[in-house]
Amino acid sequence: MRIVLPSGTPAEIDQSAANPSMGLVIIPDIFGLRPLFEEMVARFAKEWNMAVVAFEPFPGRTFSDDIAERFAAMSQLDDDAVMRDAMQAADALGMERVGLIGYCMGGMYCHKAAQHERFARIASFYGMIHVPSDWAGPKQAEPIACLKAGNADRVLAIIGSQDPYTPPAQVNELRDAGVTVVEYEEAAHGFAHDSARPAHRAEDAADAFSRTHRWLLS
Repeated sequence: MRIVLPSGTPAEIDQSAANPSMGLVIIPDIFGLRPLFEEMVARFAKEWNMAVVAFEPFPGRTFSDDIAERFAAMSQLDDDAVMRDAMQAADALGMERVGLIGYCMGGMYCHKAAQHERFARIASFYGMIHVPSDWAGPKQAEPIACLKAGNADRVLAIIGSQDPYTPPAQVNELRDAGVTVVEYEEAAHGFAHDSARPAHRAEDAADAFSRTHRWLLS
């Protein structure tokens, strides 16, 4: 079901679980809230028995199919606005215990969310550890700094060893900060959440989601 958060940001929510184990907020990748994430909300609600919501990270914006437009828009994002929507999405679930999961840029915001107490467990799928130079903007904090200042021990990072956005030296920074890192050999960026991507690895994806489910409930 589509709802609108108090901020005006659209979100997809599924509260059909009769006795949900917890709430879960999803931050999509750079392509935003779309059928892939609508289906994911419904799937997690059913298979994981959770109340689930995903919100649009670029509310009020319209893009063409050219990904360069979305890359250019990254520097305009405001961390406070994204975190506000994540908190409002959590509140919309009506659950005391809420987890957070995000992919790509959404995974980067999972790292940033570690400085907040709202989320009991966080799972970042190939989230950027440092803001890419062409994404940097005046309202963007460094993810690793947020982790060091917050609850890094609540964060599970799913990483592909061949992902240029998460180079080995930066992955070591995650470990040093106290993040639990699970690295998949030969996996590239975006290998888990979208089966239509050339980088998708079905067995690794299944394992990553199984680990994530256990992490969120732990």
